[in-house]
Amino acid sequence: MKAGQQGRSCGLISPYLAPKNQSERFAFIAEWYDPNASLLRRYELLYYPVDGSVEMHDVKNRRTFLKRTKYEDLRVEDLFIGNKVNVFSRQLVLIDYGDQYTARQLGSRKEKTLALIKPDAVSKAGEIIEMINKSGFTITKLRMMTLSRKEAADFHVDHHSRPFYNELIQFITSGPVIAMEILRDDAICEWKRLLGPANSGIARSEAPGSVRALFGTDGIRNAAHGSDTFESAAREMELFFPSSGGCGPANTAKFTNCTCCIIKPHAISEGMLGKILIAIRDACFEISAIQMFNMDRANVEEFYEVYKGVVSEYNDMVTELYSGPCVAIEIQQSNPTKTFREFCGPSDPVQYFFKILDN
Repeated sequence: MKAGQQGRSCGLISPYLAPKNQSERFAFIAEWYDPNASLLRRYELLYYPVDGSVEMHDVKNRRTFLKRTKYEDLRVEDLFIGNKVNVFSRQLVLIDYGDQYTARQLGSRKEKTLALIKPDAVSKAGEIIEMINKSGFTITKLRMMTLSRKEAADFHVDHHSRPFYNELIQFITSGPVIAMEILRDDAICEWKRLLGPANSGIARSEAPGSVRALFGTDGIRNAAHGSDTFESAAREMELFFPSSGGCGPANTAKFTNCTCCIIKPHAISEGMLGKILIAIRDACFEISAIQMFNMDRANVEEFYEVYKGVVSEYNDMVTELYSGPCVAIEIQQSNPTKTFREFCGPSDPVQYFFKILDN
């Protein structure tokens, strides 16, 4: 990391934790795709942290679209450029800051970096993701994949002259990895701190609660990777999540003897992804592929087509699934469809709770 970057303190007060100013508001420019008109409509979205209220103005027509209204499903942590937020059933994409104050308060230290779970720790992905969520990171992209030798060489280009280079390449291509784009204030610094020293043996002495201390073995098989600088983070994220729209490394889906599990947006937002992955593993199911998606309403309606007109909750089901990122998982086991549905339980947890009480 460059000297100017490394010298920044990781202990400054986050605007999320600062006392709430009664008159404070954050402004963003947001876009919403209107499926009826096939148009992108642009709004100014105002958020008032003191009471969690929102207000919206139509940018083109210069008129109020939504008067200031309390809305509990939006948090300051959700407000960053590129994020998709759901406001009263409209999925808005935050494309820019609405004023300099918002840019200074919420954007000055926000960073994205790569978090890579290596082959030796994929079985511990749930625990690692749980640590990531508890440390204040937001996972904005996630995908399980396998690296070819060329992709591994591109990833480890900085280590080409090192004596352990061949062992490094052999290890990183030995099985699936899970790549994530994670976001928070000072993400590069904070993720490296959570990882601990590169050698897992040293990590167990110097940072016993770190990812590498808990799940790594040595300096090669050390559970996870983090980018060192802004430049390396940008290069590595481009390899795993190409901005050109390319696929990146091969996914791991098998498409045979499997079923599909969708972790819904509310569970992702509540930080439950890690716990759910742990529960799936502990129930002896194999996760053969995993990827984070953002779905629009048209995609969700197609996905839920068989339920239209059949279940009374259809509209609520659609609204929930496109309200934020969801995670799709390919599950392997003998007769996985039947046994995994039994593992998940009834679709209404309240009814299941009362059924247990009745028994």
